[in-house]
Amino acid sequence: MVEQLTLFSPSQPPNYEQLNLPHSDIKLYRQFFDEATSNQLLETLKTNINWQQEYIQVYGKPQPIPRLTAWHGDEGTTYCYSGIKMTPEPWTDTLLQIKQAIETVAQVNFNSVLLNYYRDGNHGVGWHSDNEPELGKNPVIGSVSLGGTRRFSFKSKDKINPQKQDIELQHGDFLLMQGETQQYWYHQIPKTKKPVLPRINLTFRVILET
Repeated sequence: MVEQLTLFSPSQPPNYEQLNLPHSDIKLYRQFFDEATSNQLLETLKTNINWQQEYIQVYGKPQPIPRLTAWHGDEGTTYCYSGIKMTPEPWTDTLLQIKQAIETVAQVNFNSVLLNYYRDGNHGVGWHSDNEPELGKNPVIGSVSLGGTRRFSFKSKDKINPQKQDIELQHGDFLLMQGETQQYWYHQIPKTKKPVLPRINLTFRVILET
């Protein structure tokens, strides 16, 4: 069945907040997708994505990562992180339309996307950088948030002058990280005991040929 979806398509570049963090280029586009579109995207992705429960080895024992995931992209865009090797499933119509919408401001042709489904506050992701070799030296990461608001934290890798900044990612927001960001900063979605709505995050990437 073909997914019918009308997405936000800006006639001029939308406004954004530039995060003031050294050695970074981080732009936050609030409500890049309007509420009605975001609602439709969220429900479509919940239903039509083949969500997987991945496991990592902790002290030699398999432990489930605290979220569901999926990997889609062009043929051959294999991605590895935390000992997990992900082979892409084909693009869906919905993913392609989201990709095309964010590419209008990112000015990058993304060839893959990692999807994370945080079903409640027990789901999160710890401190990390998107700095795997297949992403290149200064990767461009386009992150779309759908569903419940969650705290997104940055922490500098500078141990002498450590810095930290939190932002709240909301339904329909688009966060663009590029330049030296992944070289100098970690980020995370911390777990929370507060009641939160389910959230789907899509991080679009460019896997380089090896």
